[in-house]
Amino acid sequence: MNADTGSVLTRLVDRVFPRTPDFYTLLNQQCDLVVETMEVFVRFMENGDRELALQVRDLDKRGDEIKARNTDILNKAFSTPMDREDIYRAISTIDHIVNYARTTTHEIEILGIEPDPYMQELAALLREGACALQSGYRKLSVNPLQAEEDSRNARKAERRSERVYRKALSELFREDLCLEMLRVNAEDSGIAPVRLMLDIFKRREIYRHLSNASDRVARAGEVLHDIVVKIS
Repeated sequence: MNADTGSVLTRLVDRVFPRTPDFYTLLNQQCDLVVETMEVFVRFMENGDRELALQVRDLDKRGDEIKARNTDILNKAFSTPMDREDIYRAISTIDHIVNYARTTTHEIEILGIEPDPYMQELAALLREGACALQSGYRKLSVNPLQAEEDSRNARKAERRSERVYRKALSELFREDLCLEMLRVNAEDSGIAPVRLMLDIFKRREIYRHLSNASDRVARAGEVLHDIVVKIS
């Protein structure tokens, strides 16, 4: 059989029996991007550097491109190594985490506030959850049962984030602290109390956004769990 004949037969076989795309690798690439984004996001929370905010936005654009590519491959795939709906859910939930990193950095910039220790702790927990997802999805094609622990770790990071979120709110709205700050600031300027209240509500908005981001991490962890159950 000459090379031309072999090539024709190969194309014919591929047309009749299309190759299954390597969705394990495609999902791993998405998880790698999430972890890279979270690393930059944590650094941004540490110093509020605008260049880091721009990097987060660039990573979000890359994430959108990867999501669109993976979705297109899924739509065209003749067969898949796992439930088609689960693959779509995985693609979407992983991408949502990057989206929240971008919108949070944007809100911090437009609201004109400096990241505080609670925001930094919440960002670090998001990174921890993203790393758990990355570890879990890497194991799916080799030993999916081992990925279950990573799924739990991703959801555990969300529960820890919820505790930090509530602690941040309780501290932010402490009546005695607010009254004392109002008294001190009022001696300097009549508009100081207004600025204080604005700062409180701005920070509350960022805390809420970070809490919602952690919910997305938990959701991605649930999707990973569903996949593990089905393919193990």
